[in-house]
Amino acid sequence: MKLSQHSKINKKHLDRKAVVYLRQSSDKQVRQNTESQRLQYALVNRAKELGWEDIETIDIDLGFSAGLGAVDRIGFDRMIALVAKGEVGIVLSREVSRLSRTDKDWCRLLEVCQIFGTLIGDAEQIYDLSLLDDQLILGIKGTMSVVELKVLQMRLLAGTEEKARRGELIKLLPPGYVIAGKDKVSKDPDERVQQGISLVFKKFRELWSIRQTFLWFHTNGVELPVNKSIDEKIKIVWQLPTKSFIKDVLTNAFYAGVYVYGRRITEKTVEEGKVVKKIGRILKPEECRVFIPDHHEGYIDWETYLENRRMINANSLNLEKDESVAGVRAGQGLLSGVLRCGICGRMMHVRYWGKSGTAARYLCKGDFDSGGKYCQVFGGGTVDRRFSKEILRVLSPFGIQASMEAIKRIDERNDDRRRALEKQLQQMEYEVRRAFEQYNEADPRNRLVAAELERRWNQKLEEVETLKMKLTKIDDGKSLITENERDKILNMGQNFQSVWESEHCRPETKKKIIRTVIEEVIVNPLESGEDLQFVIHWKGGCHTAFEMGRPKSGAKQKTSEEDLEIIRKMGVRYGDEEIARVLSRLGRRTGKGKRWNEQHVRDIRHKYSIPGQKNTKEDPEILSLGEAARYCNVSQGTIKKLVMSQILKKEQVVPWAPWEIKRSDLDSELVRKIIEHLQKTGKLILNMTNLGNQMSLFQ
Repeated sequence: MKLSQHSKINKKHLDRKAVVYLRQSSDKQVRQNTESQRLQYALVNRAKELGWEDIETIDIDLGFSAGLGAVDRIGFDRMIALVAKGEVGIVLSREVSRLSRTDKDWCRLLEVCQIFGTLIGDAEQIYDLSLLDDQLILGIKGTMSVVELKVLQMRLLAGTEEKARRGELIKLLPPGYVIAGKDKVSKDPDERVQQGISLVFKKFRELWSIRQTFLWFHTNGVELPVNKSIDEKIKIVWQLPTKSFIKDVLTNAFYAGVYVYGRRITEKTVEEGKVVKKIGRILKPEECRVFIPDHHEGYIDWETYLENRRMINANSLNLEKDESVAGVRAGQGLLSGVLRCGICGRMMHVRYWGKSGTAARYLCKGDFDSGGKYCQVFGGGTVDRRFSKEILRVLSPFGIQASMEAIKRIDERNDDRRRALEKQLQQMEYEVRRAFEQYNEADPRNRLVAAELERRWNQKLEEVETLKMKLTKIDDGKSLITENERDKILNMGQNFQSVWESEHCRPETKKKIIRTVIEEVIVNPLESGEDLQFVIHWKGGCHTAFEMGRPKSGAKQKTSEEDLEIIRKMGVRYGDEEIARVLSRLGRRTGKGKRWNEQHVRDIRHKYSIPGQKNTKEDPEILSLGEAARYCNVSQGTIKKLVMSQILKKEQVVPWAPWEIKRSDLDSELVRKIIEHLQKTGKLILNMTNLGNQMSLFQ
């Protein structure tokens, strides 16, 4: 339409620029609806026909929704800014719905355009907001756009939920499943895929940890099937799994034969004056809007899925974990995760103390966190030893059966890896045959095609040889049990107690045995307060009980009076380190049975208010054995002989304490004569009575 024929466009409008605004709601529309993009870009030609030369195209919002709660549209904000600067004569969009799907954005655009005299145009009409009729038409179109969006959303959501309630809404199946027939789900007919998914669950049950399961697949080089988008189609690709993939498989209820819909809740909140969509946490399957058990054949049953979920939650760092199914750690506390307080019913925690951090103590927090106190606290070492006796009493008769199971496990070593590689080899041999058939059918005169097909065929052959070498290596490394080794294993079963108490039996192994046969252990204090009762709930419903004295804590293990007396006597002059040395030389031990050191002496002095000091006090009039020898310029042996002959006096607080020799005694006339004679003649004469009448051998 020419300018002279369009009364709404004037020179003021043409002096400004024309803005062509493009938008599509999703990335999928951007990729697939290319015709819509072409029509929107064609508005540039319409702007030229209307008389504009300065034309700006804003297409940065392609792939972004204009609905309520959507992310900010940078292109729309730029368009509003240009209009507010008075730089825009007309805003062109293919449809009004491209500009906005919310009343807020629509009203803001109309208000700014009206103030600055900016026109709005679509594929058919030009609208001047200074005219009442155009305002009315645009208002109706904007309202219809918002209503249209709501109606479409409601229809789509209602249809989607209705199909989901029937269990027929399948968007993307996890690896291991395919659609068989009309909306019917079944396991993937590929045996290698089935075996790979089943192996994830099997290894998790053996290792009790997502990380350990992940490491097993990487250590053994076992690949798993994953979904990947190739040429905009989802296909199965074999690769070493990521840790997140292992977790997704273990936590996906679909593998337990359960269909769920609505795992995440989307909420709209107002933040800083803007409506923002927030996606909530992933709900448990049983909390979802649609929950259909036994929907299809599962790789595990629902009970196994729940137990796996408890294990995973217990392994994570959260406050509501169930330690009875947590991953087995290397700590010494054998009852970690199975010991429950009989007073308040809480699971008891294990804490590690001591210099090396390996001494276990069991405690129940009770209401300590809210200002109360602990329910129960006692040492773990004595309890673990008494509990081990109960375990041995019950399990020793089954030692032979356990030995036979161990022999079976050794015989089947690496079988899981071998079976996975065998399935991979079968698939690779099929791909080799297929590559050969493609190469064989190619025209040999077309060398470009034939050479590429030959390269692919050779590549497949190399992969087959690599797999065969791996299988051969497994067979070569397989441990065959000799009759002598078999007899040793059976003997271990007959002597289960010696195996359990052996230093080679790790705490992790003991804990796995305990959690396999025991549900939980309830501990209650008896009326005396000095004894504890342990009730063991065995797997299968049986119960046994035993009683034992409450282990004494370090605070109740008092230091002996003899040690306190030594510390009091030596503390007057000697430092803590010297006192600890003397106590250790005397073979003394602390109340906890540990060797004395400087810190232990200092703690005891503070506890019993015994005066003392860190370092020994210096007294110039009292010398030790070494100091006396240096003072007289003789050996320590000479000083000892003077003391033994009772010529020189010495004091000693306790045996092995430092000697205390007075300087005045060393300066006495007799001691001085003996030392002077020793230094002149080299002879130690202790009897100096007739020394003056003896003739000298030399003149």
